[in-house]
Amino acid sequence: MHVTRTPDAEIHYEDKGEGPALLLVHGHPFDHTMWQPQIDRFSRTHRVIAPDLRGYGATPLGAHPDSTGLDVFAEDLVALLDDLRVERCVLAGLSMGGQIAMELYRRHPERIRGLVLADTFPAAETDEGRTARNAMADRLLAEGMRGYADEVLDLMVAPYNTHAAPHVHRMMRSTDPVGAAAALRGRAERPDYRETLTTVPFPALVVVGRDDTYTPVADAESMCALLPHATLAVIERAAHLPNLERPEEFDAALESYLGSLVRPS
Repeated sequence: MHVTRTPDAEIHYEDKGEGPALLLVHGHPFDHTMWQPQIDRFSRTHRVIAPDLRGYGATPLGAHPDSTGLDVFAEDLVALLDDLRVERCVLAGLSMGGQIAMELYRRHPERIRGLVLADTFPAAETDEGRTARNAMADRLLAEGMRGYADEVLDLMVAPYNTHAAPHVHRMMRSTDPVGAAAALRGRAERPDYRETLTTVPFPALVVVGRDDTYTPVADAESMCALLPHATLAVIERAAHLPNLERPEEFDAALESYLGSLVRPS
């Protein structure tokens, strides 16, 4: 992996291939290897950049030990793009990564020429959800990641997709609970991105697993309706991580979308 340093962070990332830049943002509580099938496939035609977010994988938490807001993640990604001299990219995020992508677009729309939102939703947190995220943060700090990973594995990966489960479980188990807790607290305070999505001027892609209970198809349909120019891809026989559960179907949707975008000069 490569490393770029900002004033308060040391971001580890994969940078593979040549061509238009495709930035892949992982979800919680994973790391950049969540995107391994897409890194392998799309690096044949694109420059694929896949970082470990602050507090995940090989990237240390740095200067935000208690709460890492989505704005912090977004600015880390902009710093990474700056360091790599990437002016504009197609930005793809899954789950929390999708919300980071929305925050990055909200803050720096000029850096984005395509947007892929997978198994995510744009609404601000509810009072109930805020309480639940903070309680989970307390639990992870007290107990570590193993119990949580065991409990949610069948929600992240549908039980019939046993091929993807070991990788997903391993990522969750190995995540630093301090980093995961900080992200949960920050995510609990996220803004509402629904108005932001109505301003996206270029085509977007919304992807969701048919059996995702965290972000059901109805949520994806509602989000797709907010975007002025969007395509919805529902991946059959997949839950919250269709890119790992059904990589061929996910990649086909992403490849079609990337092919529809005007190639940057």
